[in-house]
Amino acid sequence: MAAVENLPLFMKSLPTDSTDDVAVQALQSLAHEGTPDEIAQNFKEQGNDYFKGKRYREAMGFYTQGIDAKPTDNALLEGLLCNRAACNLELQNYGSVLRDCSRVLNINPKSSKAYYRSAVALLCLDRSEEALDCCDRCLSFDTHNQGVKSVRDRAAKAKAETDRKQREKEDRLRKERDEERALQAALEERHLYRMTSPQGTSANPYSPHFDPEDTSKSRLIFPVFFLYPQHATSDVISDFAEDTTFSAHLSQMFPPQAPPPSWDLRNEYAATNLVVYAITRRKRLLRIGKKMTLGDVCRVAMEKPGEPMDGLELKDGYLTFAVLPKGEVEQNWVEEFKRTRGGE
Repeated sequence: MAAVENLPLFMKSLPTDSTDDVAVQALQSLAHEGTPDEIAQNFKEQGNDYFKGKRYREAMGFYTQGIDAKPTDNALLEGLLCNRAACNLELQNYGSVLRDCSRVLNINPKSSKAYYRSAVALLCLDRSEEALDCCDRCLSFDTHNQGVKSVRDRAAKAKAETDRKQREKEDRLRKERDEERALQAALEERHLYRMTSPQGTSANPYSPHFDPEDTSKSRLIFPVFFLYPQHATSDVISDFAEDTTFSAHLSQMFPPQAPPPSWDLRNEYAATNLVVYAITRRKRLLRIGKKMTLGDVCRVAMEKPGEPMDGLELKDGYLTFAVLPKGEVEQNWVEEFKRTRGGE
């Protein structure tokens, strides 16, 4: 095909550079012989032949050459621009469609074809409101244009769908804002302080939230870290309800008859042999009774009357507690904490 298209008779467009080919020179002189309007008309007719054969790129090339001939007949220029817009519409070059149609409407404000092709392009770009405007402008003077009416129906449906999605998005954002305000108030009531560490990430999969089954929005659920300082490791409890005791989780994680974790080489981590500590915002160290609930710990961590504000910290959305075996390990850790962090 490439070889055939290099033959002068089958060329899709004439080269603009000088050439030694006598046949091409003859075609070039013929193509550009006559007035600008005659030259433009010739290119338009060639473009129409290619358009009928659905060879839109080639047709667009001829229409462009016709436009570049700068015809003085506005109707001819309008036709060339409309036809090039039709090619670009088929080729999904929607920005080019809009530019050519805009030029047409400057020439002829009542060009139904320009309005129609603009509306189709805008609809393809998800700009349904602008597409509706184009259709309404056209129908104001071409009231029975069925093509424009059809595009308008599609644009109206698309706009209705877009409006519905926008309303749903606004409702969702409003509910999220209301939920966040209610959550913040609940955290402040419990003297819980949100903190973000330098390593914190917005991709945290867990965060404090209201119990979805509690319609009163009074029961909070937290993600919790159990740190094991002796072994520099940890566990995550993704859903620790504030009315659940620590023993409920520890007995499931370290049951008496179960094999110990791989890192517990001395078999010290059994539920009955463990103690839990919390560190408050003021660096007070609290030894937690395992029968205490998370809500109980929040209340104990609050400051006493007349003291500076205090409570637990939510670091990157998590509450954190240290879990150690009773005895020497516990005592050494407490002493180290007091020495390095100044805890009470």
